[in-house]
This record gives sequence, C-alpha cells and structure tokens, in this order.
Amino acid sequence: MACRIGEIVLGCRDPEVLARFWCEVLDFVVLGKEGEGDDYALEIGPREGFGGPQPTIILSKRDEPEPGKSRLHIDVNATDRDQDAELDRLLEIGARPADIGQTGDENWHVLADPEGNEFCLLRARIPQL
Repeated sequence: MACRIGEIVLGCRDPEVLARFWCEVLDFVVLGKEGEGDDYALEIGPREGFGGPQPTIILSKRDEPEPGKSRLHIDVNATDRDQDAELDRLLEIGARPADIGQTGDENWHVLADPEGNEFCLLRARIPQL
C-alpha cells in the first residue's frame, strides 16, 4: 500500500489573496476556514471536496517566512489549452515570471504567485508508468 498527498500547506501573509489566485489557477473553491482573527488558515480544493485524487491546499496565515523552513514548490499543467495560452491566463490573473537561474531552454515556465511563491507551468504531464 502507498500514501497519496492529502494536502499541501503553504504559509502566507494573505490567505484570501492566495486563495483567489490558486482557486483561479486550479479551478478550486474555498472548502473551509480554520481559526479566527490573525491566526487562521483557508483550505481550498476541488469542487467535489475532500478525499478525491487531488490534494487540498491549506493557506496558513504567517506574518513572515519561517527561517530555515523549506519553501513549497507546486507544478501545474494546463488542462484545457496549450502551455502558451495557459501562461497568458496565469499572467493575467496575477502570476509573474520568476528567475531562478533558468537557461531559457527549459520546456516549462517558472512563475511566482502574488506573494512571490515560485511554481512551474509544465508543458505536458509525465506519462503514467
């Protein structure tokens, strides 16, 4: 038996901004909120809700990045258009190009969400074995 990814947690300054962004990128919806005041998290995920094949994303309110903690990296694939069209869409909704030392020969685009968290737009999904 194997495990599957159930959720991905991303610390961020403004969970509402990132929830809007990632819901638009992934066609997700806000599934819930935990906590109150300045200490809260939003959970976003597929419209079908929890427990499906896709993980949910927890956007946890943090005022500053935590020193020594690794940063999350998400890769996304277009589901209904080619990579160039999806790149245009992502840039329109708030993504921006990120330079992490790419050569320019990659078949993916490195982008940043509105808070600077890097993610990649891949050309095609790796085939299943």
